[in-house]
Amino acid sequence: MITKVLIAEDHQSANLSLQKTLSDLSIIQVDTVYYCDDALQFVQRACQTKQTYDLLITDLHFETDHRPQQLLGGIELIGAVKEVQPDLKVLIFSAETKPSIIKMLFNDMEIDGYVRKARNDSDELKAAIATISENRRYIPRLFTSILRQNNSYHFTDFDITLISLLAQGIPQKNIPDYLKQNNIRPSGLSSVEKRLNHIREMLQIYKNEQLVIFCREIGVI
Repeated sequence: MITKVLIAEDHQSANLSLQKTLSDLSIIQVDTVYYCDDALQFVQRACQTKQTYDLLITDLHFETDHRPQQLLGGIELIGAVKEVQPDLKVLIFSAETKPSIIKMLFNDMEIDGYVRKARNDSDELKAAIATISENRRYIPRLFTSILRQNNSYHFTDFDITLISLLAQGIPQKNIPDYLKQNNIRPSGLSSVEKRLNHIREMLQIYKNEQLVIFCREIGVI
């Protein structure tokens, strides 16, 4: 059961929207801050008075201004509050869309939910909070399908070499020269073309440029 929530969001409109969403859920014990350092202090103080928060809702990216901060963003904030209150549940509310970052947040930071700032995000926030209150993780369907797709294709060392060379700006037709110089086989142009075609087909990507961007986003290169 979630009854006490801390909001860390530096945009006033988003902050007010979050408060309205929590009010709709009849959650009235809500504190709001605009800086990560303040959020950490609120969690520390709540632990000292044994009136801990059930949930932290935070953005990932915070704009810098005239006020110096030790914690510059949501990832640093999560790490800091988890040291103070390891059982604090965390819901990310952010415009970030890179699958590699979303995956890292769930796997490494052990967040409890992620909601992207977009259309109908208020409804999704309510669904996320309801799921988290049942001690279950909330992973949006969009990211579930993306992560499943990413994990469905196994990139070989040869694949990664080809894509890395493309990322360095080497034209596909010149890749065989690099492969031959480094004793990497197969090294023929036909083999390179067939392998890249296979990768793009499996990932439903149509251009090498898109393939490079995709692989950067999911952390392959």
